[in-house]
Amino acid sequence: MRIVFMGTPEYAIPPLEYLVFNHHEVVAVYTRPDKPAGRGLQSVSPPVKNAALSLGIPVFQTASFKNPETVEQLKNFRPEAIVVAAFGQILPQSVLEIPRYGCLNIHPSLLPKYRGPSPVPAAILAGDNFIGVSVMQLDAGMDSGPVFTRAQVSVFDHDTTATLLPKLFRIGAWMLLEVLVVLPAGKVLPEPQDHTMATITHEITREQGLIDWKQSAVEIWRRIRAYQPWPEAYTYWQGKQLKILEAVPLTGSPGTEAGRVIQIEPAGGNLADGFGVVTGSGILKVLKVQLQGKRAMTAAEFLRGQRGFIGSFLG
Repeated sequence: MRIVFMGTPEYAIPPLEYLVFNHHEVVAVYTRPDKPAGRGLQSVSPPVKNAALSLGIPVFQTASFKNPETVEQLKNFRPEAIVVAAFGQILPQSVLEIPRYGCLNIHPSLLPKYRGPSPVPAAILAGDNFIGVSVMQLDAGMDSGPVFTRAQVSVFDHDTTATLLPKLFRIGAWMLLEVLVVLPAGKVLPEPQDHTMATITHEITREQGLIDWKQSAVEIWRRIRAYQPWPEAYTYWQGKQLKILEAVPLTGSPGTEAGRVIQIEPAGGNLADGFGVVTGSGILKVLKVQLQGKRAMTAAEFLRGQRGFIGSFLG
């Protein structure tokens, strides 16, 4: 099939590669513009751009399709289908009407649950045991179009947004290929979503990563996992940002205020592998941290270099 692909982050690369390696004719790739990143604010290209160029596919970068010339350029590629994977834009009707077989989107949730830009963090924050991926046909709404197929995936205690997204988009890529095989023959028709069951997610802000130690240990543990790789969960110690990169919730109450750092008793005579922080309910055992201006390290390493940390307050 003659396809235009739209995507931006690294986890959108497998759907693009699967299309190419399975002999679909990807005639163009659209992605977001380069943007400054890092301390030097140097211009960084979207990962999909680099992957497309390595595959010899023309790349076009656009912030929107509001410009009629951009839409006309897209139309000139005469795509039979447009495939979207984490592109980061809602496509206007003028784009949706271009391909014969419509615009197919890989969305990392079991639609209609968790529509919007942050379905995986939302599922982790809710404590869901399962998440999923849907291949859907885009309409003018936000993830409200009919669904071709869905797949369910278990969420394990060690899973984060950073580990789940690549897994979901790889599964979604295979599902997409299966849909494309039978779509021209009319052997698969998308089913309308039950809009009464829809839930909506929203853009995550940097401020949401700030830990409120009055929450329970389980809630904070979920935030740590949900907000990786961005914005990451963080607190403050002695005026510096301290990222909590890995932790586990424990039961118990030491009878002191939330945010107090406590010693975790070592098991079996071994050195303690972390420290505890008192929360609104339970104790959060911290296993990996990153202090502002420093590299990421285990909590045990951090403790060896920070005298007076045990007994202090985080906040």
